[in-house]
Amino acid sequence: MSAPERGPEEPQYEPPPSVGKLLIWVLVFMVAALAVVLGGVYFT
Repeated sequence: MSAPERGPEEPQYEPPPSVGKLLIWVLVFMVAALAVVLGGVYFT
């Protein structure tokens, strides 16, 4: 049971904190956009 090859020296992939924060902002933006769309559909 060997791990799939990723690179010369990359045993584990750990994204930097900035990537995680960016992902959170993207999720927040998507939820807000979805709320706006659903709100527009609901109120029309």
